Amino acid sequence: MKKKSQLISKKQRSNSTEQNKKHSSENKKERDEEILIKKNKPTKSRCYNKYVVKASNNGITPKNIHKNALTVVEKLQRQGYQAYIVGGCLRDILLGKQPKDFDVATNAKPEQIQAIFQRQCRLVGRRFRLAHIMFGRDIIEVATFRANHANPHNSEQAKQNDAGMLLRDNVYGTIEEDAQRRDFTINALYYNPKDNTLIDYFNGLQDLKSGKLRLIGDPVTRYQEDPVRMLRAIRFMAKLDMFLERESEKPIYELAHLLSNIPKARLFDESLKLLQAGYGLQTYQLLRKYKLFDQLFPALMPYFTENEDSFTEKMILTALKSTDQRVSDKLRINPAFLFAAFFWYPLREEVDVLKNEGGLNNHDAYALASSEVLDLFCKALAAPRRHTAVIRDIWFLQLQLLKRAGNAPAKTLEHPKFRAAFDLLAMRAEVEGGESIELSAWWHEYQLSNTEQRESLQKEQQRLNPKPKKKYYRTRKRRKPKPQQV
Repeated sequence: MKKKSQLISKKQRSNSTEQNKKHSSENKKERDEEILIKKNKPTKSRCYNKYVVKASNNGITPKNIHKNALTVVEKLQRQGYQAYIVGGCLRDILLGKQPKDFDVATNAKPEQIQAIFQRQCRLVGRRFRLAHIMFGRDIIEVATFRANHANPHNSEQAKQNDAGMLLRDNVYGTIEEDAQRRDFTINALYYNPKDNTLIDYFNGLQDLKSGKLRLIGDPVTRYQEDPVRMLRAIRFMAKLDMFLERESEKPIYELAHLLSNIPKARLFDESLKLLQAGYGLQTYQLLRKYKLFDQLFPALMPYFTENEDSFTEKMILTALKSTDQRVSDKLRINPAFLFAAFFWYPLREEVDVLKNEGGLNNHDAYALASSEVLDLFCKALAAPRRHTAVIRDIWFLQLQLLKRAGNAPAKTLEHPKFRAAFDLLAMRAEVEGGESIELSAWWHEYQLSNTEQRESLQKEQQRLNPKPKKKYYRTRKRRKPKPQQV
């Protein structure tokens, strides 16, 4: 019996040791898994209470935010990431304006965002890696928190040229570091819809109330990193009716030339944002004040005068007033029209030179001058071909508008770009007066007339301006040579 009991106790001990081994191995696995989860789990950034305010006290609630943006934030937060509504949309809501776009910032990296949203997500950009979350035609842009590129550990992900401009900036960091990387204090606001709080690291709320536009960090360094910030400053000043802080204002005059380092296609896009958003006239005046218009349109500078009263300058003002009015009336804007108006008088001057010095006819002079002027324009701003083609059409139709006899007016009226060409003619009448006024009035009446009235308009025009009669010359018959007498 003793032997049996000893055997049983030995078996029990061996079983218990095996079980203990199993438990220890399982516990080890669990610990390893926990370590892996902790490594991959997004780190929570510290957020000091002194920077956090109740959003509802400043007029922001989840009701102000687009439902798609809220969906993106909620989905990221459910996966354990930080996510906030950021930037211009908050600024506009605080100013009582309707935001056009809603952006999100998170500590999830682009690849992690793509893993969460899968087919709904598209990664874009090389200079700044971003995630676009698609909701049909709507896009919510999601950016990962960025850190200071100056850190030597971040040299692989950030790159600058000799002028200090950032060529690549994919250094990821915390929300505090991300706030430091933003351009203006009014754009460095973060909204968390989950607890309805607003994070303001740089007193952007106070700057909004006082109408002050202020760069974050050293202004010279920030302009050197991205010279387009100078144009953004102008745009915000005009759009939001704000003033630029003295420290942020001073370097612009000295650093305006850095815009020449920006890709021309990007400058073209920026010029549209500046001049076709409904406050083009104020923007133009600010660009002239800070010597930035010279960098965008160097080909126009020879046509400017000290008194700002040249035909070119008057045309620019007239075109911008018209564009601002169209934006206010919610009418369609054609980018090509504005630039066709800007360069009309430089074109005319070039045409006169080619006709007088080159001996070209009117049509050929316009064709050659158009190419030369557009080349100068595109050297500074790389306008797409679809726009330059329309600019040519508008210019050539100015010649067709001179033809008021026969079938010419009816054909001109059918041209797809007739309306834009007529608007340019009306502006010419306002700027230069003279024959353009009569021509503009005739075409205005012709458009509103029926067939009979149009015929009478043409007859009246022929009576007032009869065609000169063609001169016919009698051709002398050649006399046959007399036969030579042998």
